[in-house]
Amino acid sequence: MTERENEILALIKQDPMIAQQTLADKLGCSRSAVAGHIMNLTRKGIIQGKGYVIAPEQYAVVIGGANMDLCGRSASELVLGDSNPGTLTSSAGGVGRNIADNLGRLGSKVQFIGAIGDDKWGEQLQQACRSANVGVDHCVVVTGATTSSYLSIHGPDGEMQIALNDMGLIDQLNAETLSDRDGVINCSSAVILDANLSESALDYLFSIHKDKAILVDPVSSVKASKLIPYLDRIHTLKPNKIEAELLSGMKITTNDDLPVVAESLHNKGIKNLLISLGSEGAFSSSVKQVISVEESNSEKEQRFIPPSATQINNVTGAGDALMAGLAHGHMSAWSWQQSVDFALAAACLALKADKTINTTMSEHSVQRLLEENSPC
Repeated sequence: MTERENEILALIKQDPMIAQQTLADKLGCSRSAVAGHIMNLTRKGIIQGKGYVIAPEQYAVVIGGANMDLCGRSASELVLGDSNPGTLTSSAGGVGRNIADNLGRLGSKVQFIGAIGDDKWGEQLQQACRSANVGVDHCVVVTGATTSSYLSIHGPDGEMQIALNDMGLIDQLNAETLSDRDGVINCSSAVILDANLSESALDYLFSIHKDKAILVDPVSSVKASKLIPYLDRIHTLKPNKIEAELLSGMKITTNDDLPVVAESLHNKGIKNLLISLGSEGAFSSSVKQVISVEESNSEKEQRFIPPSATQINNVTGAGDALMAGLAHGHMSAWSWQQSVDFALAAACLALKADKTINTTMSEHSVQRLLEENSPC
């Protein structure tokens, strides 16, 4: 919105029945200018109907893991069983938290629900979220608990070699604690989940909030299996190759198998699907419901996205940025193809950062990368 539109909206919020001439007098402009601004606000969907009914603020709720990321990168090829020279860094992490962080930086309104301890790490995680314009008022803060942590070791090329996680605290996100937060979930425009959540939490969310657009990151092949009972309630899924095989019950031997696997997942109820193939590219598939006078049927929009080279500093955060890009596209009411292109560019931007989160992440920086057609 423009500065003038923001001024008009602020006055309307104070008095929804305010007259256009009164608005003009308060702002020192003409009535016709006010009328033009109100027309623009109506076209944008911010003002709905007569009496200046203001549309409720759209926001997404992200529910999932929050932990401190401890990352080591060796200066040369790793030697197992020995001390390797390299660099060590720590930063805010967790799949759900990272998705929320990227989504906030992209410009979407976000509320994050995670479980953290009342320790220094917990404070750091909350502050990191606030710095990315992510709300944390609904997080579960567990008294006396140690905030979760994730340790990853990377080779000189940035590829992860091994990781350890201490993330038992996420089990505090259960049916009881989530039901206390039903208000903020009910009013959201979309819910983004990661499969780090317990089976109890997933069952509650998919049962109580099944009418919401639910976007899911399977996280890993081990955790993805928890999603099998709820595939018919997932709006958008972002699996990798192994996770897609597990959830579809089919093998991906060649690229020719991808449409068949996608068809299987669509038949199980998933509307939008982006299969990440790592260095081999990605496969996008979406089902659109087409309603005619005679009948209702569906059309599929599928495409293989080939890989291209990029500077890889840290692969850990690319998948989280990819998921955030898809969620931002959904929140912005973009087409599936536009959302996919944007999400892949966001992942490319994440790959260029030394840390899990690229602090230059924004809608503008991602769009610029798309416009420049930079190799990724």
